[in-house]
Amino acid sequence: MKKTLLTALLPLALIAAPALAADVPGMIAKASPHSASETLDRLENALEANDIGVALRWDHAAKADGVDIELGPTELLMFGNPALGSHLFTSQQTAGIDLPMKALAWTDADGQTWLAYNDPEWVAERHGIDDRDDILDTMSNALDNLTNAAIAED
Repeated sequence: MKKTLLTALLPLALIAAPALAADVPGMIAKASPHSASETLDRLENALEANDIGVALRWDHAAKADGVDIELGPTELLMFGNPALGSHLFTSQQTAGIDLPMKALAWTDADGQTWLAYNDPEWVAERHGIDDRDDILDTMSNALDNLTNAAIAED
């Protein structure tokens, strides 16, 4: 009886528990000591310094506020390097739904700011891309370095 009750209640507990930033499949999340906006400013500067194009910056909180929905600081940056990302398209054009890359910065209910992005390996797996290991390694290393620069303490 106890096992049956536990089995029945476990899914409810999982639904009620907030997802931790590190628990989202395919997403790499890093804690930032800066505000969400400053974190994306720093990432945008790092991208531009490395000749990586910024396509869009979207302030989810401002957009939500415009329709009377309260949302904590949450901003998205869309960016890309066609010299890398286009190789994924030649393997599987559906990768275009996940590219250009995006980074999300938000401040959670506890006041911790996070910077997250999709793991390029996850994007490749999602689209069945298995012939671009060198490109994926380059993308992963670049994203790691760029996001580390954005969250670095000065």
